[in-house]
Parts: sequence; structure tokens; C-alpha cells
Amino acid sequence: MIRVLAVASEIYPLLKTGGLGDVVGALPLALMRAGPAGTASSVASSAKPSAPVAAASVMADAPTFKTNPAVDVTTMIPGYPAVLAALTDAIAVHQFADLFGGPATVLRANAASLELLVLDAPHLYARAGSPYLGADGREWADNGMRFAALGAAAAAIGRGVVPGLTFDIVHAHDWQAAMAVVYLHFHNGPRPGTVITIHNMAFQGRYPAALFPRLGLPASAFSLNGLEFHGDVNFLKGGLSYADRITTVSPGYAREITGVEHGMGLDGVLRHHSGILTGILNGIDDTVWNPATDLLLPARYSRGKMGKRADNKLALQQQMGLEENPDALLIGVISRLTSQKGLDMLLDRLDTLAGDGLQLALLGSGEPELEQAFVAAAEWHLGSVGCVIGYDETVAHLIQAGSDALLVPSRFEPCGLTQLYALRYGSVPVVSRVGGLADSVIDANEAALAAGVATGIQLWPATPEALQIALDRLQTLWRDKPAWAQVQRNGMAADVSWRRPAAQYVALYRSLLVAHS
Repeated sequence: MIRVLAVASEIYPLLKTGGLGDVVGALPLALMRAGPAGTASSVASSAKPSAPVAAASVMADAPTFKTNPAVDVTTMIPGYPAVLAALTDAIAVHQFADLFGGPATVLRANAASLELLVLDAPHLYARAGSPYLGADGREWADNGMRFAALGAAAAAIGRGVVPGLTFDIVHAHDWQAAMAVVYLHFHNGPRPGTVITIHNMAFQGRYPAALFPRLGLPASAFSLNGLEFHGDVNFLKGGLSYADRITTVSPGYAREITGVEHGMGLDGVLRHHSGILTGILNGIDDTVWNPATDLLLPARYSRGKMGKRADNKLALQQQMGLEENPDALLIGVISRLTSQKGLDMLLDRLDTLAGDGLQLALLGSGEPELEQAFVAAAEWHLGSVGCVIGYDETVAHLIQAGSDALLVPSRFEPCGLTQLYALRYGSVPVVSRVGGLADSVIDANEAALAAGVATGIQLWPATPEALQIALDRLQTLWRDKPAWAQVQRNGMAADVSWRRPAAQYVALYRSLLVAHS
């Protein structure tokens, strides 16, 4: 059995701000289900999730696992208030007398079938609201120290400072955990193998050089081949420079980030390490995201029994203040409202969309000007446009189950999860031809429709004009009811689970252990 310490800044269902939390929460369970030979080994259980978090209620039953999985994963996360509140049987396994400005305790616990190590450091994490932002919407001024501390603590645990708690691999997720890889690299002595997964190159953990002396690293770490980046400290660059293996969340994105357009300044580093870079397409937790068992839906349905899906569409129209019209083509959006996601292009098309009789149900938050613009659009296009600013798990599930199509017009997208949920729920995804969106959605062109394999619509380039062409194609498909139903069924039949990605991670871990031995 391979023992993995995953390190991340958030995890579903205890705390999440986006797709990172979903992946960090789902992958360990998928790896445990993989079994010793990479085959499914989960068994049903009547036990409910142990974490007292409302989002966990989407699972009718929590899975339990055999005692001989191929991979045993423990996940280390910061002790935010929401995380600590979810722990019921935590025990202290290690103390840090002074971890970047104060004492800290490592707690071992189980919640929602997840094995956890929680870094309880009140001086760093005992703050209400977002794990990254203050009430003013700006990053916490000490985020560099907060996530360096997470990395330093994880590296210490990975090295075996807790008797009886040893790991073969430390797997860091995104820049917030990247320093675990850096600290392990500069440890004098045996260490576990290291993996870093890039979830989004746009976020790198870049700080002024004045931070470096406080990190407790040798001077050689602040170099061209290490943490130094145009005179600053860059956590993600350090993790990429020193990791034994690098993964990202889709094969398409793995190719894109080695180029200047999508490499965000680190394309040279990634080209240099291309021999250890792998793209593994994310999956989704198909026990949480299952329209046949989803307790957050007004009506449950399946691929073979789609009739009740109309009840969810009506409920979504009522929720969003849309005209209650079963014949209207209802498009859903669940997204961060940022330029990356291309939602400014949608604003340019709203007059045309509403004029064509289409409806829009949007859930998201982000850039204030985009939030304000969509609120104004909903007021201007009463009955045709509805929006909820923020994030609500119940509304997210309702949009997937009640929308006819799900729009993801991103300018770049490492993987994307909303289009995978859409496939599972029978909402036809309309996506940009980038990254994981292109990897997971088969365009409904003439050949794909004739072959009976289409699952959605792709658009490119990411421009308002291309978006309008995609929306026109969507309407044409909508009017062809047999073809529309076939595309829906194709999407719902697609395997978007973690089964195949988990097997790929098992193979990667095994190859790393062979090379690291």
C-alpha cells in the first residue's frame, strides 16, 4: 500500500471556495476505492457523513472502504474555524512551539470518510470568512506566512516527526501547498517522494523578496532554479522546480501551459521539467453528483427516466424569477465572475439572448463590476435573466438539474468541473475549446451527431462573435428534439467519475516510488 500525505488549503465538504476543494475531497476517496489492483473496492454503508456540514447532505449514504486499498491518503489542511467545527474526535499528534509567529498543534481526525491532519494555528487561521481574503475582499496581508507554515508543517509530518505516522509520498495541491515540496527538498536526510498538482496557473503565490529571510530556507533556494521570480518569491515556481513529479488537471492544459500564452510566466520552467509533467483529467464524485439520489433536488431522475427533470426546470425558473415556460431554452451558468471565465462576453450577448426567447440562470461571484452588471441585467430583462451573487450549493445543484444547457465560455480553463456535472445531470454543456473543456466535451458537429457520440457544443475563439455562433447552434439543436435528447443521453452515459483518473494517479505514484527508491 502506498501512503500519501496530500496537502491543500481547502477540502469538500468541510470548506471549499471552488473546484480545488471538490478535487481534494474526492480524489482520496477515489484512490481508496481503487483497491490493490486499481479496481473498484467500495462497499455500501448506511453510515452518514460524520462532518456536521450542510453540504454533506447531498450524499444519501457515505461509502466505506476495504482495508487493503492501493493508496491510503491522509490530507493535511489548515485549521480554519469551519474545519475545526466539523471535527468530533480529533486528537493532538504533534506540537510546534513556534510556527511562524505562534504555537501550533497538528490534530488527527476523520470527517466525511476523509482521514485528516488539521494544522490548528490560531494566529494564522482563526479568521472568519474566506480562507484567503479579508472582509474588504483583499488577500490577507500575511498569506505568504500562512501558507509557508502549512508547507513547513506538512514537510515535517512527511519526514516522520510523528512516531508511527509515515508517508511514501507528499502530494501538494496548488501554490498554497507548494512550499511542502520546497521544504522537503532542502531537508538533509531521507524524505518521501513529492508530487505537485497545478489546478490553475493564474494563481502562484507571489510575494516580495523581503519575505524570503522569514522562510527559514538556505540562500540557494532564492535562485533562478528555485523560488526567485523576477526579483520576487514565487511559491508555485518553487514547488515546480523541486518536485519529483508535476501533474495538472487535464491533458490539454498540460500542453497549453508549456507555451507562452497559458504558461503565466512559468512556461520556461514547465518546458524544462516537461519530462515529469503529466495531465490527468479531473473526475467528479458521482455519489455526491448523481441526479438519481441527489437530496438537494426537488425531483430526482436518471438517464432512463428523464420525465421528472422538468420539475427541476420549473423550480429553477421560480427560484430565479424567470417566466415559467417549459419551452424556453434555459441556460445555466455557475462560475467565478472573472475575465478568465469569459462572462463579460455573455453580457455583450444578453440583449440578443433575451430577444430570442432564451433564459439565463446565473450563480457566481467575483469581480465587482461583473457582479453589478449581471444584477442590472436581471433587473432590465425581468423574466428572462436571473442571478444569485455568491455561492449556494443547493442552487448549484438545481441549476445543473433544471437548466437545459450549461455555459462555460472560458478564455482558459485547466479542467473545469461544472461541465462534468452538467454531463452527469443532462444539461448540455457549451464550452470553449480550451484545456479540460475540450478534453471532456465532444462537439455536436455533423459527423459527431451522425455517429451518435456528441455530448455538447464547443466554441472557439473565445470572442462574443464565436459565442453567438455557439448559441445559434444550441438553438438549432434545441429545436431538433430527437437530436437534443440523444446528446443529453450521451452526456449522462459518459464516465466522468474518478475511476479512470484514480487509476492514473496510482500508476504515477508507483512509478515515482520506483524512481525514488
